[in-house]
Amino acid sequence: MPMRLVHSSEVDWSAGRYETTAARLLPAARLLVQRAAPRAGERVLDLGCGTGSAALLAARLGARVTGVDPAERLLEVARERALAERLDVKFVEGEAAELPVEDGSVDVLLSSFGVIFAPDATAAALEMARVTGPRGRIVLNAWLPVGVMANLIQVCQDAVSKALGAPAEPPGFPWHDVVRLTELFAPYGFSVTSTDESLPITAASAREYLEEQATDHPLSVMGRAVIERAGDPAAVAEKALAVLEAGNEEADSFRMTSRYRLLTVERLVSSDPGAGSVEQGPAGRLAAGSRRYCGRVVFALASQVAIGGR
Repeated sequence: MPMRLVHSSEVDWSAGRYETTAARLLPAARLLVQRAAPRAGERVLDLGCGTGSAALLAARLGARVTGVDPAERLLEVARERALAERLDVKFVEGEAAELPVEDGSVDVLLSSFGVIFAPDATAAALEMARVTGPRGRIVLNAWLPVGVMANLIQVCQDAVSKALGAPAEPPGFPWHDVVRLTELFAPYGFSVTSTDESLPITAASAREYLEEQATDHPLSVMGRAVIERAGDPAAVAEKALAVLEAGNEEADSFRMTSRYRLLTVERLVSSDPGAGSVEQGPAGRLAAGSRRYCGRVVFALASQVAIGGR
């Protein structure tokens, strides 16, 4: 039952058991890596790597991979997975607004349901543009804010706001919105295209899925704590269950289809043969000369409305 309950910078992604959500999102991570198509020897950065699903998929293809995430517990899980497969992957703690890698040092930047939780989308975009090489590409995926999960999130957000006696936090940056994403990356010389995809979510029953999310997903764990202190958790659970059952696609089990957008962001080609190298100006933006680079940047962004994944 993922939701935006507190400011993104305050989320403890080590809470609960994010491994459960990571497993559910694995098919989307596979498509993400397939779209990015990292080649052997290419330098890959998995931003918001969590337990390392996308990073490990890229490493299996022979890429040189670094995973970055703010949650040390999840990084340790990722390290253990890499060790078990004898894959050489470096996992380091870090934030989207201050990536611990050098300028232009990344050939492929992946973010499987990660960057969409960055508190400052403008700072994150600057950093992604900074570290991506001249012919680099970035892949992320973003859930579309429609359907059963969007309705479920609204129920939960309303309950948290009521328990806190405060208005709901304003929506975060809409990473799924092609127009807004184009505006975000245009200063750095990028254009955006997209395709729409879907991911089925299944469980033995709607109640089982609801209970799983309530105990395992970090955002749900934090929201539940707020409601239990100052709200009516039983009433909220019943409303949430009603939403899931109304949108159930199966008669004898639970299934819902979550739609997301796979976004491709490309560097524009400059007609100016004298365009300069990528530089960071005093205002913190890349110079217009970055348009001379033709490298693709593919974003498989996951605006986690559907599962709240990272």
